[in-house]
Amino acid sequence: MLVVMKFGGTSVGSAAALQQATSIVKKAREEGNEVVVVASAMSGVTDLLLRGARQAEAGDVTTADHARQEIMAKHTQVIEVLLAGSKAHPSVLTEIGALLDEFEALCQSVSVLGELTPRALDVIAGMGERMSVRQVAAVLEHQRIPAQAIDATRLIVTDDRYGSAIPLMSPTAECSQTLLNPLIKERVTPVVTGFIGASEAGIPTTLGRGGSDYSATILGRALGADEVWIWTDVNGVMTADPRVVPDACTIPHLSYAEVGEMAYFGAKVLHPQAIRPVRRSVIPVRILNTFEPDHPGTLITKDPDGSNQTVKAVTAIKQLSMVTIEGAGMIGVPGVSARTFGAVARTSTSVLMISQSSSEQSICFVVSTSEKEKVLAALQEEMALELDRRDIERIRPQDEIVILAVVGAGMKGTPGIASRVFGALGTHHINVIAIAQGSSEYNISLVVAQGDGDEAVRCIHEEFRLGTGD
Repeated sequence: MLVVMKFGGTSVGSAAALQQATSIVKKAREEGNEVVVVASAMSGVTDLLLRGARQAEAGDVTTADHARQEIMAKHTQVIEVLLAGSKAHPSVLTEIGALLDEFEALCQSVSVLGELTPRALDVIAGMGERMSVRQVAAVLEHQRIPAQAIDATRLIVTDDRYGSAIPLMSPTAECSQTLLNPLIKERVTPVVTGFIGASEAGIPTTLGRGGSDYSATILGRALGADEVWIWTDVNGVMTADPRVVPDACTIPHLSYAEVGEMAYFGAKVLHPQAIRPVRRSVIPVRILNTFEPDHPGTLITKDPDGSNQTVKAVTAIKQLSMVTIEGAGMIGVPGVSARTFGAVARTSTSVLMISQSSSEQSICFVVSTSEKEKVLAALQEEMALELDRRDIERIRPQDEIVILAVVGAGMKGTPGIASRVFGALGTHHINVIAIAQGSSEYNISLVVAQGDGDEAVRCIHEEFRLGTGD
C-alpha cells in the first residue's frame, strides 16, 4: 500500500516529537507499506521568518538576524540529539545555514527596497519547510531508513497566485511520478516540503497557511496513493474545539462533504482545500495523533458512516464582520447581487456566508474583519449612483461577529434539526443575527455576536449530546 504521510509542525517541532514521527514511518515501512513523507516547518519557524521579513520592510533587519539565530538554535538542538555521531550532522547544519543566509539576504533586499512583494514573501515563508525536510531525511537515514529530501517546487506546479496558489494537477502528476516513482520503487522514502510549490515558470509559491495538508493530498492524488495520513497533535477531528467544549470527543468517521464543511467553517485540524484532490480520486484520509499513534483517529471517505447521528460537529469562525446593503430601491432591480459580489471579488476577498431577505430590500454577507475596509470602499465606489439616489440607503458593517456551522450528513431530510438549534440558542438567550443553509442540508450556518460565540457552541453541542457520541 502506498501511503502519503504528512507530519505537522508540532510533529517535527522537537527532538522527541521527530523521534516519534520517524518511528511511525519506520513501522509503516516494516509493515510493507511504501511511504512518502510530507513535512511542515518546525513549529514557530514560519512565524519567525515572516516577522523578520515584515520588519525588514519597515527598515529593521535586526529582527531577521534574531530570527536566524533562533531558527538555527531550534534545528541545532534537534540535530545534536538525533544525529549525534552521524556523518550527516555537519552537512545538515551547513545546508540549514545556507538557507538562513538566503533568508537574511532577502530581508536585506526587502529593507533596501522598502517593499515586501507577494512573490518575495512566498520565497521566505517556505524556507522553514526546506530546512525541515533536510533534517527529517537525515534523521531517517541515521535510523537506517533510506530517505531523500525533495523540495516540492520540483513536484507541485501551481498558478502564480502568491500566498494561496492553486495546483495544476496534470503537470503536478507528471512531475511527481517522474521524480518520486523511481525512489519509491527503490524503497527510498521521499521527504517532501509541505506548503510550497512553484509556478509553471519555476517561481516558488505557497498554498496558504496550513497548506502542508493540501500538499499531502495533492501528492496523494498525483501518485495514486492508497491512503493519505495526516499526523497532527490531536486524536482526529473533534465534535467541537476542546478549548471551548471540554467534553468534545473524536468523530470516528466523516464523509468528504462533512469534513469539507467543517474545515471551511473553522475546524483547525485540516486545511480548507485539502479534501478537494482526494475527493476526486476517492482516496481515504486519516487524521491521526503523532503522540498517540495507536488511537484510531478519524477516517474520511466518500460516504457518511451510515449511522443515525444527525449533527456531528459544531464549528466556529471568529474575527469576522458582516456587511449589509439595504434600501427599498433594490426591490426587483436585476443585477444588484452580481454587482455587489463583483465588487467584492475585485478586492480578492473570500465571502464566508451570504443571506438575503425575501423582500430583496437587503443583502448581507460575512468577510474577515481584516478585509472589511477594502470591501466597503469597493462597494461605495460600485454603488455610488444608487447611494446618491437613495435607491440604496446605506452600506453598513457590523463587527465582532462569529459564524457557527452545525454540520452532519444525517441532517439531510431530517425534520426538526433547525428548531432544536434555535431552541437551544433561545433557551440560553442568544440572539441569532443571520441564517443560511445550503441545499445539501449538510450544514446550517448562523451568525451571532462574538461575545455569545463560545456559549452558543457549548449549548448546541449539549443539545445534540455530541460529547457522548450518541
